Amino acid sequence: MGTTRGWADIGLTPSEVAVKEVKEELGFDVKAVKLLGVLDKKCHPHPPSLYHVYKMFIQCEIIGGEPMQGIETNAVAFFSENELPSLSKARNTQSQIEWIFKSLNNPQEPVYLD
Repeated sequence: MGTTRGWADIGLTPSEVAVKEVKEELGFDVKAVKLLGVLDKKCHPHPPSLYHVYKMFIQCEIIGGEPMQGIETNAVAFFSENELPSLSKARNTQSQIEWIFKSLNNPQEPVYLD
């Protein structure tokens, strides 16, 4: 599993932002295939923030490209659920990662909404 995050650019749809951010930060060409959830950061154990942020988790399929470092990325790697590196809680929490794996392993899981 890999994750990337990015602020949405004005004029782009959520799936266009996901495709753009994965390409810019990881080097892969992807196709957005499914919305897994929309979370309000204030409802999860993130550190305080100056911004009110909704997080969209979008499942993507790699269709090309290759891993590459970018301005915001110093390494690209995939990790199994039990081998994750330490997380940046400002970005993703342990409970969110567990929920993502649950969603990926159970395709019938409904879209998560706060």
